[in-house]
Amino acid sequence: MQTPPPAIRVSDEVRTAVDEGRPVLALESTILTHGLPRPRNLEVGLASEQQVRDAGVLPATIGVVDGMPVVGLSAAEIERLCTAGGVVKVSVRDLPIARAKGLDGGTTVAATAWLAHRAGIRVMSTGGLGGVHRGASETFDESADLGTLATTPITVVCAGVKSILDVGATLERLETLNVTVVGYGTDAFPGFYLADSGHPVPWRVDTPEEAAAVVRARAALGGDAGIVVANPLPVSEQLDPGLHARVLEDGLAAAERSGATGKDATPFLLDFFHRETAGASLEVNVRIVLRNAELAARIAAAAA
Repeated sequence: MQTPPPAIRVSDEVRTAVDEGRPVLALESTILTHGLPRPRNLEVGLASEQQVRDAGVLPATIGVVDGMPVVGLSAAEIERLCTAGGVVKVSVRDLPIARAKGLDGGTTVAATAWLAHRAGIRVMSTGGLGGVHRGASETFDESADLGTLATTPITVVCAGVKSILDVGATLERLETLNVTVVGYGTDAFPGFYLADSGHPVPWRVDTPEEAAAVVRARAALGGDAGIVVANPLPVSEQLDPGLHARVLEDGLAAAERSGATGKDATPFLLDFFHRETAGASLEVNVRIVLRNAELAARIAAAAA
């Protein structure tokens, strides 16, 4: 593995596994710090790690503790980020601030991917990818996840992009940025809470081995861009589409009234969905996190 700078701490377990060529899976932490309510966030974080270990893969949850980016958080550190007050949301641009101020933080897809790559990890799991926000033609509001994936050769397993975003525009940006997008067992790009966003995927794979072959081919070819593996929920497990449409419309209006924009928009809307669906969206969110971790572990094992 390449040697990370001293300002990044890689756990001994992760460092040894990477050096020995054993499969390691990076797990994003803003799902826990800003995406799920307490105490469910800690339960899901620990369950995800155990699920990955059960698949014969080493989990490496990534976060920031006392300003130090950590690749391979301990159980105690995961509990700290899930329960402490003042934990911030950290993207790549925020890492120097968190470091200088000694902050605790959950890392976004962008920061998780950036740190995982520097630790030699090739596959990561998240819930939903960030993307182009609605109305971005006027606000230029676009997640840093996209720009980071354009310059970071890592494979991200996700449930598509969050359905609160402009899915079509996000897919266009991923194409422009040369990020490879494949659907897992589907020809339709998933919409996070929904199995089908209404947009097709350019390519499809049907087994972890097929996905791993794409990972190995990308590595053999070189280049800087990442791969997105879009893993949809089964239709039977998705949020009711009618309920989703109503809550999304109300949530977007509420976000506009409250001034929730930029990095505050997604946590606001996820919380709105949790409340307005009487917890139904929370259960969908948990299923997404666990299903993606399970698939990502299988891909990491096949790619090792």
